[in-house]
Amino acid sequence: MRTLDALRQEATQTWQALEQETRPRVLVGAATCGRAAGALAVIEAVEKARRERGLEVLVTEVGCLGLCCMEPVVTVYKPGRPAILYGNVTPPVMNEILQRWLLGDDPCLDRAIATVNGDRLDGIPPFHEHPMLKAQSRLILRNCGVIDPTNFHHYLARGGYLGLENALRMPPEMVIEQVKRSGLRGRGGAGFPTWRKWQLCREVPGSPKYIICNADEGDPGAFMNRALLEGDPHSMLEGMLIAGYAIGASKGYIYIRAEYPLAVQRLRTAISQMREAGLLGEHILDSSFSFDIEIREGAGAFVCGEETALIASIEGRRGMPRPRPPFPAQSGLWGRPTVINNVETLAAVSHILRDGPDSYARLGTSNARGTKTFSLAGKVQRTGLIEVPLGITLRQIIFDIGGGIAEGRAFKAVQTGGPSGGCLPASHLDTPVDYESLTAAGSIMGSGGLVVMDDRNCAVDIAHYFLSFTQAESCGKCPPCRVGTQRMLWILESIQAGTATMEDLDLLESLAQTVKAGSLCGLGQTAPNPVLTTLRYFRSEYEAHVRDRRCPAGVCRALITYRITDECTGCTLCARLCPMGAISGQRKQKHVIDPNRCERCGACLDACSYRAIVVN
Repeated sequence: MRTLDALRQEATQTWQALEQETRPRVLVGAATCGRAAGALAVIEAVEKARRERGLEVLVTEVGCLGLCCMEPVVTVYKPGRPAILYGNVTPPVMNEILQRWLLGDDPCLDRAIATVNGDRLDGIPPFHEHPMLKAQSRLILRNCGVIDPTNFHHYLARGGYLGLENALRMPPEMVIEQVKRSGLRGRGGAGFPTWRKWQLCREVPGSPKYIICNADEGDPGAFMNRALLEGDPHSMLEGMLIAGYAIGASKGYIYIRAEYPLAVQRLRTAISQMREAGLLGEHILDSSFSFDIEIREGAGAFVCGEETALIASIEGRRGMPRPRPPFPAQSGLWGRPTVINNVETLAAVSHILRDGPDSYARLGTSNARGTKTFSLAGKVQRTGLIEVPLGITLRQIIFDIGGGIAEGRAFKAVQTGGPSGGCLPASHLDTPVDYESLTAAGSIMGSGGLVVMDDRNCAVDIAHYFLSFTQAESCGKCPPCRVGTQRMLWILESIQAGTATMEDLDLLESLAQTVKAGSLCGLGQTAPNPVLTTLRYFRSEYEAHVRDRRCPAGVCRALITYRITDECTGCTLCARLCPMGAISGQRKQKHVIDPNRCERCGACLDACSYRAIVVN
């Protein structure tokens, strides 16, 4: 078996040869987001051009660069010329780029997003100066969209497993000290210091010990961990090895939901490569450290993101939480000391042990060091996967990185922390994004979902949407969560229906506090957050629903009607789309809506190009 040094030398030569390649190269972002947008068809277009036109070009699938709103994205390397990143590439557009740029001398700047490798080209900014990238610091995502995630050589050539080698030269206690100096806190949401969890587990007597990677990312609107595993699986796996060595574990489990098939496939490939390279098994890199990793696929229950429920699921039992203490670090998987870290936390560990704790700690704030990945979704112009230094404000994320609110609408709120988080209004846009500041505002960091809403979103509807999710995902073990969230949901539905009273608002708030205080696990303890924050910041909207039987945002169906104005041109599109046949009128004449037949689905409103339909 070749040593890791020999493999790295070989990998470096491979990478250098790739950089000096005389043939053009095309890198296609083909993570789940890219594939959903048509990346595989783009790859087929290049392959077809190669077959039929004899085009000498190398094609490589890479992970997500983070520019999800511009998928599929393609990077074209033409020898001797600046590498160019293109967005919204369809097969015809790809053929055009091949014809104009690779076979000709026109770089297709009208379709370019940025140049790569720091080059400048006729008004097209370098990648790191693009408005979406300028405020970011890509440590965890540094390989995503750059390397082939199935190519072990690519990861090695970019400094892969140097962190593990550094760790194995230290006593385990010193590895924990390195993580302590970095200031890394758990990126799963709670923000518990990673080093402290590791030290607690290491100090507990008994063996075997286990390390578990929590890849059960189930928040609506969150895709950070999935994208990282699809684009750079070895970074997390290297972190698992380092964590296992530090706490004295000999076995690791990756708990990942089965609905992430590409991420599972990439992990299986990477684990096979590790085994072949001697990075799993007995005496790893000729050390006394022996370790192995196993994948466990979950069925997609949100509650299994909670540590004790996750452990129960791995053990083959129903995923339900148990009271703590004892904590998993004391008594976890099969009663043995166990550390559970999420994907991003472990990926950060490999960076910290490779580049040193100071390189990580220099970013962020005094209480929240380093960077955090977020999936930026909702009503912003530029949605995608981002990585920012902690301490950045919500305003910077939404307006500088996200480009502001789409369609020129007004910002209304941002939901941080997914369904367990809170809904913060415009007055909190300058809140620093760190654990304590978000908690003080009534929300949480969570695992990293950020959903932006505009003035067409209703606060009551927002609360109902997120509470519906957590109520459906409740395991039902403890009454406050099982009964309390259901009762809260009924009250919200009565508010939306216009049948609630002002006393119901007080009852809703009281119930939310009771569920928060009395639930067994984090799911129930945080489920009321969307309700409490919308009540706190948008109470007038609740009162408008109850007192005036009116939905100010024009969302709640029972409280609104649609009307066609004189702007109507009689194009008939709304009438053809209406599923209830409630719209009538002659072509080129003003149409009308029958309120008795209208279901208020909004299809006509969305379709009308003349803004001739209004909501009352």
